[in-house]
Amino acid sequence: MSALIEKFKKEHSEIVAILKDVKKLGIHSEEGRSKLMSAKEYLLEHLREENEELYPVLRKNTKHNKNLKKDLEIFAIEPEYVSRVVLEFFDKYSEGTINKDFQINFESLFTALNARIRNEEEALYQEYEEIMKKMGGVS
Repeated sequence: MSALIEKFKKEHSEIVAILKDVKKLGIHSEEGRSKLMSAKEYLLEHLREENEELYPVLRKNTKHNKNLKKDLEIFAIEPEYVSRVVLEFFDKYSEGTINKDFQINFESLFTALNARIRNEEEALYQEYEEIMKKMGGVS
């Protein structure tokens, strides 16, 4: 497995653990909100790296791989959508203002991130690994 994919999988585990901790602590508790807000930069950096290092390689190789093309068409909006959901959530709540939609928006964030992680790990990472092997190296 490439170093990049290992790194992303490790980060996925950490992100899921943070989100589960937040749910366990309670999204409305000071400790839960604090833990979530402290993860903002880590989460945004992870998404940025995937959007810049993973998806361009995959998109560039769709010409010769119909399965990959189909997978990326299915997930086409998803990477940008998840990034937007995350940014909007943190923009809205980073000042500490909590409204009645906070729980619903957190659940949307949690669901979107879990879906992205599952899609990447089940469908896209293996494709990336195969592309890198064909290119004669691993990143």
